[in-house]
Amino acid sequence: MNNSVELPKANNAQESVAKPQNIGIGLLGMGVVGSGVARVLINKADNLAEQAGFPLILKKVLVRDAKKQRSIELTPNLLVTHLDEILSDPEIDIVIELIGGEYPAKEYIERAITNGKHVVTANKELMAKYGYELLTLARKHNTDLRYEASVGSGIPLISTFQQDLAANQISAIYAILNGTTNYILTQMTQEGLDFSAALKQAQGLGYAEADPANDIEGTDAVYKLAILSSLAFHTKINPQEIYCEGISRLQAQDFRYAREFGYAIKLLAIAKVDADTIEMRVHPVFIPQDSQLAKVDGVYNAIQVEGDLAGNLIFHGEGAGTLRASSAVIADVLAIARNIRRGVNNIPEVRLNQKLTVKPISDIETRYYFRLNVVDRPGVLAQISKILGDNSISISSVIQKENDLESQSAVLVIMTYPSQEKAVQRALEQVAKLATVKEVANSIRVEV
Repeated sequence: MNNSVELPKANNAQESVAKPQNIGIGLLGMGVVGSGVARVLINKADNLAEQAGFPLILKKVLVRDAKKQRSIELTPNLLVTHLDEILSDPEIDIVIELIGGEYPAKEYIERAITNGKHVVTANKELMAKYGYELLTLARKHNTDLRYEASVGSGIPLISTFQQDLAANQISAIYAILNGTTNYILTQMTQEGLDFSAALKQAQGLGYAEADPANDIEGTDAVYKLAILSSLAFHTKINPQEIYCEGISRLQAQDFRYAREFGYAIKLLAIAKVDADTIEMRVHPVFIPQDSQLAKVDGVYNAIQVEGDLAGNLIFHGEGAGTLRASSAVIADVLAIARNIRRGVNNIPEVRLNQKLTVKPISDIETRYYFRLNVVDRPGVLAQISKILGDNSISISSVIQKENDLESQSAVLVIMTYPSQEKAVQRALEQVAKLATVKEVANSIRVEV
C-alpha cells in the first residue's frame, strides 16, 4: 500500500505564465532620443538578447509623417501613423513613449496601460505632474511603468531611490539638474561671458533649444526635483508648489564678486525636510568654491543626497544627450523584459506615507548677496544699513566697487548673515525707494 500523498504544486509564477519567444516593442516618437533608442535596439540586438534572455524586437514606430527623411533608416513596414496600430498589436509587450510634453503623451500612456502594455517613458513633465496617478493605473492593470530617463538622463537615479536608498530617511537633496543652464553658468564663470552671449553659444552647440525658456527659467529642473522628491520623501509633490527662479538676471559682474567672496554660482534644485514641512525651490545660489557641486561644470549634472544610513552621496554624469537618454530607456526595457521572461511583474510600489507641507519661500531662512547701484556720496551705506537692521537683517560684509566719477555712481555689494526671505524682500523694496539707490541690481541666496 502506498501511503504517500502527492502535494499540490506551489503557485510558481514562472510556470503559470506563458513566456513569449521574444519581446515586442512599440516606439512612440522618432525625435532625437527616439532615433537613438531605435538605433540601439537594432545595432545592439544580439547583446540585448543576451541580457534579456531572448530577443527584443522593434515591431512598430509611431510617427507623424512616415515619408520624412530620418537619421536612421527603418523598413517602411515599421512606421505607423495611428496609435491603435501599436495598441492593438498582441505581439507588442512594451511601449516606449518619447513624444514628450503633456498632451497627447498622457492619453497615449494611459491607453497603453489599459491595453495591458508595459510602458517606458522619459517624460519628466508628465511624471512630475501625473506620476502618482499613472503609476497607480499601471498597478491596477498589472503592468509596469518605468521612467529612469526622466531625471538625470543616463545617471541611475530613479531605481536608486526606489531600491538602493529605500532603507534611508532622506533629509535633503541638492542638485544640478539641467545641463543647459550649467553649461551657460560655466561659460559665464570661466570665460567672463554675459548671459546672452553664453546662451547663444549653448544654442550654437546644440545644448540649448531655439526656445530655451524651460531650461533657463528653471522649469525643467522643477519637474525633475518634483520626481526625485516624491521618491525620496514618499509624498506627492505638485510642481506648481516649487518656487522657481531662472538664471537670466545673472550678469558677468555677479560671477566676479562671487569669486572674490569664495563662491561659485549654480542653478540648484533644493529639497530639505524639517519636521512636517519641506523646502522646495529652484534658483541660482552662491555655493562655496571648494564644495563638490561647485566643481560640476559644463553639461554635467550632479545630485547630492543626504540619508541617515548611506550618509552624503553624490551622483554625477552628463544629464543630456541621445546616448545617455538611450542608456536609461533601454535599461528600463531590459528590466521589464527580464520580468516577463521570469513570469513575474516586479512593479515598484507607490508609497505616499508622509504628509509634508511645502514651506512657502517667504518662510525660508538663508544668507543673501545683494548688488546695488547707488549714488556715490557719503551716508548711502548708513541709510541702507538702517533699513536692513530695521528688518532684522545683519550684514556680514560690504564692499564698494566700480566707482564712476562721471555719473557719481558706485556698486555696493553686501553679504548678509542668515535672514528670513520675507524680511529680505520687504527690506529690498524699501531700499529701492531710497533716492540714493539707482537700482537693486540683483539678490542671490547663499547656501553653505
